[in-house]
Amino acid sequence: MSNSNQATSVNAHGVNQTQITVEAKDGPTQVWVLTPQGEGQWPGVIFYMDAFGIRPAMIEMASHIASQGYVVLLADLFYRFGAYGPLDPKEVLKGDFRATVGPMMASTDNHKAADDTAALLAYLDSRSDVKGSKVGTVGFCMGGGMALTAAAWYPERVAAAASFHGGNLATDQPTSPHLQLPKVKAEVLVAGADNDHSYPLDMAQRFEAALTAAGVKHTSEIYEGKAHGWMKPDMPVFDAQGAERGWKELFALYARTLG
Repeated sequence: MSNSNQATSVNAHGVNQTQITVEAKDGPTQVWVLTPQGEGQWPGVIFYMDAFGIRPAMIEMASHIASQGYVVLLADLFYRFGAYGPLDPKEVLKGDFRATVGPMMASTDNHKAADDTAALLAYLDSRSDVKGSKVGTVGFCMGGGMALTAAAWYPERVAAAASFHGGNLATDQPTSPHLQLPKVKAEVLVAGADNDHSYPLDMAQRFEAALTAAGVKHTSEIYEGKAHGWMKPDMPVFDAQGAERGWKELFALYARTLG
């Protein structure tokens, strides 16, 4: 793993922000590092982006986590695809969403993202401001399955894994996260919406059953009246009340598991 440090600045959300390059499984990827201000050591968190990629809203959300006392890594997992965006979800959704983000999504998957996670863990290990070896993961939409898969691939490292409006969590595909659950040692939080075609009720029930069968300590909920993507401030379906609830549950999970 190699990384090139660049200047650190305090961003609009009141946390330190640095952009570095990390040598991931299949090449160099840009990683945004968000940390609390001041001197100290904080647990590490790996943030898995959605299908619209890196943009101000993703950095805002990662900054919100960092402000609670965590060193947060937000990696551009579309590095295999090449240059893009930044995309504005509201504009993309007015047209052919699949035509725009489909090729980008096709460049990665849950297993490729889990491969990439090894380099992110190694980078966290190289930092003197990261407390302990246990980390949290969190993902939104596409990133939800990635955050859960990483917990299975690195069970000795990931103590908490959260998915918000993650899709396709229990499918017949070999990369389906539910197949990996027997390896998970983390406490898991899964929050879905009752208006989400990528995580319908029957899939939610299948995933819940797989969590229970695997003996994973978990909270699995469906947020009523919410739609796929409700946590993200730049989405047309953003729901402030639902987002506040989600953040509260995530930070409670991290407090229990990461200290």
